[in-house]
Amino acid sequence: MHLSPTSTAPALGGSRWNTFPAEGAMTARQFFAGAEPLLQGVIDDNALREADGDVLEAQIRATLALGTRETSLPLAVGPDSSSAVRELGAQAETIGREIAAWSVTALRRLLADPIPLPAGPLVVRSHCYGHLLTHPATDLLMGRRGGPVTIQLYNEWIHQMVLLRDALLPFTNWQEVPLRVTPEGLRPVEQGRDRFLTELLVRRIRHTAVVDFARHVVTGGSGPAGYGFGHEGGTALPAVLDGEPLTAPRHLLTWRPSAPAPASEASEGTTTYVAEAADCYAEPRTPAADLPAGAGEEGRVTGRVVTGPAVDGTRTARIEVTLGDRTAHADLGQALRGHRFARPAPAPGTATAGTARTAGLWAVLSAPGLVWTQDDDVTVDATGQDGLVALALLGRLYPENVFLRSAGRDPGPAAGGEGPGRVTVDLPGR
Repeated sequence: MHLSPTSTAPALGGSRWNTFPAEGAMTARQFFAGAEPLLQGVIDDNALREADGDVLEAQIRATLALGTRETSLPLAVGPDSSSAVRELGAQAETIGREIAAWSVTALRRLLADPIPLPAGPLVVRSHCYGHLLTHPATDLLMGRRGGPVTIQLYNEWIHQMVLLRDALLPFTNWQEVPLRVTPEGLRPVEQGRDRFLTELLVRRIRHTAVVDFARHVVTGGSGPAGYGFGHEGGTALPAVLDGEPLTAPRHLLTWRPSAPAPASEASEGTTTYVAEAADCYAEPRTPAADLPAGAGEEGRVTGRVVTGPAVDGTRTARIEVTLGDRTAHADLGQALRGHRFARPAPAPGTATAGTARTAGLWAVLSAPGLVWTQDDDVTVDATGQDGLVALALLGRLYPENVFLRSAGRDPGPAAGGEGPGRVTVDLPGR
């Protein structure tokens, strides 16, 4: 349940800058509104005027942007960056711009229509978190009209906004995520955020690290390593489940609210979605050369996700696929792993000549173990299928040298010579 930032709690003022409950869930917009008294305190203590708003606007935008001297997230994003860095960097820019826009609007409104502080002027203790100020903001907040109270109020406000931006990075639909909030605002996410950003900034971030931080943001705690989690009110699972494998994010989650459970059902608490096989490289394999070619298959394959029961805080799920009266399945965890590992098809003409063959879609979906190829290139046609069936296909392929290609694109020469063959999955064009 989303709780309003207003309540019957003691009045704002003194050291009390919010009326947040002891623990509750809020959307980003609700949390931002609940933190506005800190910004009001800055305005009041510094006796800010309308002309000073431009200085703080520039400061806010610089802190929440990437690539500035004052950035709070020193993430370098370039053409050679990993797909995880590109996706999370794009999230940071999008969310940062939106929070900065909210801040500018709030600043202008609070200058004209102040929030009452019945318990007296705000005096909030806030440690320095290293958020750099622009030179004009330094003069404004620490100069003749500013001082220790002003800068600590601003430090606390901008730190809460940075925590807000970072807490939302894992989620595609970030404005809908139920953030766990306490009277300390979002400070409880700091420890999880530190682990998450350390991995993002200094190594190749793992999907399990993204999931762990997302769970920390929503539930306040960690759990087993997995590819998603369920919590009271919804689930956080990879975004590709709502999209197309060719274009969907590989590393981001989507929060999916669930219908309220009947009162008679006991709560399962937080459950982690885990893959059936911890080590896919040890799974048995079927050579693609042993499968029938893909010509002549009739009918459209349908797919659905089937979730298993929760056992000791974890659960598995499968994609069940059906063709006529035939049924097969793929582990959802392996399918999502296959999607993260798959790469865009190489440009035409970048491979040497070799032998190419096709494998039937249903033959791959129903083969024992994971399908792979050692020498020849293999193509599987999934152009007539929806995203869930294509995802199931990725769960049935050994995740090495798998490429995704838009239908109608020139395949170029087949791979040959040294190195393993590649499996190319043809998907609906975009």
